[in-house]
Amino acid sequence: MRKVAIIGDIGSGKSFVAKNFGYPVFNADNEVGKLYKKSKKIFFKLNKTLPGFITQFPIKKIEVTKTILANKNNLKKIINIVHPEVRKQMNIFLKKNKKSKLVILDVPLLLENRINKTKDILIFVQSNRAEIMKRLKRRENFDSKIYNKFRKIQLSLDYKRKKSNFIIKNNFSEKSVKKQIRYILKQIN
Repeated sequence: MRKVAIIGDIGSGKSFVAKNFGYPVFNADNEVGKLYKKSKKIFFKLNKTLPGFITQFPIKKIEVTKTILANKNNLKKIINIVHPEVRKQMNIFLKKNKKSKLVILDVPLLLENRINKTKDILIFVQSNRAEIMKRLKRRENFDSKIYNKFRKIQLSLDYKRKKSNFIIKNNFSEKSVKKQIRYILKQIN
């Protein structure tokens, strides 16, 4: 099994690209959402670490947003609690899909958390900045302050681009993305 990691900017279309590969996808953002909805263990840890902020189970995104905005250290506290659990879920996913030729990792902070291995294939999703912002602003829970906090903890886009084996130029057209994916699959198979 080879691991293909999809990296790029917030809102660049990493999940869109990942699902178009046609192989099993591990989506870290979806896993975080599941943990907020289903994991009492995560709730109790967050409630204890951030008293007065995370007060309801299932955890609501608005509470998480308010927590992050209230104190610059809160984001790190949340990450320290949630990420190890996401990593466990990723390992379960990898074991479950070990017979698959390829697996796709849609993990936004993959490089930042040093999750990737040297032999993993890194694909950088490059998108037009104005298009990204337009699409992000249409999201129901978009908050520019949260966006900026997450941008600050990410490695530079230039660094990610240089580390990548391939670049997909995402114009948010399925036809164009699939054509680039077919080219990449020919190169790595």
